[in-house]
Amino acid sequence: MHLHLTLAGLALAIGAVSAQAAQAPIRIAIGTQDTTINCAAGGLLIRELGLLEKYLPHDGKYQDATYDIEWKNFTSGAPLTNEMVAGKLDFGAMADFPGSFNGVAFRDAGKQSLFISVLSGSTKGSGNGIVVPAASPVQAFEQLKGKTISVPFASTAHGMLLRAVAAQGWDPDKDVKIIAQAPEIAGSALRSNRIEAHADFVPFAELFPNRGFARKIYDGSQANAPTFHGALVDAAYAKQYPEIVTAYLRAGLEADRLIAESPEKYSELIEKVTGIEAEVNYLFHGPLGLQTRDLTWKPEYRAAVATSIDTLKLLKKTDRGLNVDQFIDDRYIRAAFQAEGLDYAQALANYAPAPLVANDAVSGQPITDFKRLAQIWVRGEDKVRHYASPEAALSALAGLEKEGKDIRAIYAQAADSGIKLLANQAWFVSDDQGRLNAFLLKQQADTYAQAQGGEVLDFTAASQKRLASR
Repeated sequence: MHLHLTLAGLALAIGAVSAQAAQAPIRIAIGTQDTTINCAAGGLLIRELGLLEKYLPHDGKYQDATYDIEWKNFTSGAPLTNEMVAGKLDFGAMADFPGSFNGVAFRDAGKQSLFISVLSGSTKGSGNGIVVPAASPVQAFEQLKGKTISVPFASTAHGMLLRAVAAQGWDPDKDVKIIAQAPEIAGSALRSNRIEAHADFVPFAELFPNRGFARKIYDGSQANAPTFHGALVDAAYAKQYPEIVTAYLRAGLEADRLIAESPEKYSELIEKVTGIEAEVNYLFHGPLGLQTRDLTWKPEYRAAVATSIDTLKLLKKTDRGLNVDQFIDDRYIRAAFQAEGLDYAQALANYAPAPLVANDAVSGQPITDFKRLAQIWVRGEDKVRHYASPEAALSALAGLEKEGKDIRAIYAQAADSGIKLLANQAWFVSDDQGRLNAFLLKQQADTYAQAQGGEVLDFTAASQKRLASR
């Protein structure tokens, strides 16, 4: 009798433990990079807007599930990867280069991670860039031979810098001195002229010039090397909870849709959380921005991963390759698209930048040619003002300043590459009809002026010339 009671009690205890285990919350631990603003649709926006909770499953095997959602923010991909490999995080968002290192680190630990989605990117390479101190005489990358260039090591910007050096035919060990430097250190070094140049990832090649102490002299698109930020997951976690992985990506799709609909509003939210100015966030996330928010695995992004892995081998960060076809797994993002009623194949084939539907702020007429688009963001206004040409924007700028308006930013589209520029950092070519064409670099403007005719002007001179012609 005593034995029977003991066994019965043991069975009850085991049942209680099993029930408790069944009811234990499912952990969803997500590593974000808030200041790497192109990860926003995979982290900051999902967290701040509570989007993940909307999509988590509560049927089938998840009928009685509860969830423990954990968020942890990082300033770079390497420490995020360390915690993923250690089993402290299930998801992570980072760029192609550190993302590839994530795959290598998992493999070296006898585990596997999966690159499951792109979040934002540029098939041409915009996003990474190189800056010099504002007072530097350097106007182009080729003038950096023999100079010291800092860069966050093992970052996507590091890969861009090595490609730029190779394109010049330079020896990276002899013709330039490349040193490791995090963005927060580089900012103060640029301010005090303690560094000759700095290469960095999103958003620092635009953030530092926007703050007035640096000039951008190289854009990643000049290397024509695709770059992106994306989301990764622990493969074992994805196998156990595929529906949660799809839910996370559905939340990312909603975040992407929201910022497309209201780029100014969510650029403000990103500033509130990170301190990175909304005008810089808009430069990336707004219509016709530096990068295109794109959650599909375009061939160029797959190639970027392969290139990153090769670069890791070159840097002796790994001595083995990584099977890109196994590492990149698009099943979950395809499932997320399907669940949202979206056409993945159509999105995969779409290379257009985030579109703009707008009227000219002066004439009220629809803008149809975006090659010479210019925009002004007045502080305190909810929406950016759009202009059909740089000369129209500069004329309007003079009037706004006369009214005492605080100008948050003025943008122009580069006449050659089409990338969005901070106009106060740009160079312009004025033709004989007074039309202005914008360029990132003085040498690009010089080349255009020699071929097409016209006068090369910096932003101040272009503004003054426009004011004089009124």
